Amino acid sequence: MQPASPRLTCDIIIHPENDFSQVVLVRRRYPPPGWALPGGFVDVGETVESAAIREAREETGLDVELERQFHTYSDPARDPRGHTVSVVFIGTACGAPEGGDDAAEACVFSLSDLPANMAFDHRAILNDYLSRRY
Repeated sequence: MQPASPRLTCDIIIHPENDFSQVVLVRRRYPPPGWALPGGFVDVGETVESAAIREAREETGLDVELERQFHTYSDPARDPRGHTVSVVFIGTACGAPEGGDDAAEACVFSLSDLPANMAFDHRAILNDYLSRRY
């Protein structure tokens, strides 16, 4: 049964070591499969900013410094599990990412060489980011 309203999520475009040509992605441990931006559901009583920092730490082991909010994505078809609305942030972090929580793996990718199998609408989010970043 679907909830009465969309569920709120957050995703983070994390640039490792302040290298804006790279991004941290996680390989999902649970369906839907694929590589994704770190992120997840916002808990009741939590701000989207706090959720973004928490999810980044849980999934990558990184302490992220949020730079700014990028965009909100709300297409009802963006998540095959149901209607979610994601507030996407841009941030930076130091250190090597390690998969944790519901991320089987966390890796750094060049923004010019992203993996083919990406989950949700995350490739579209990164394409939007690349087209607006300059």
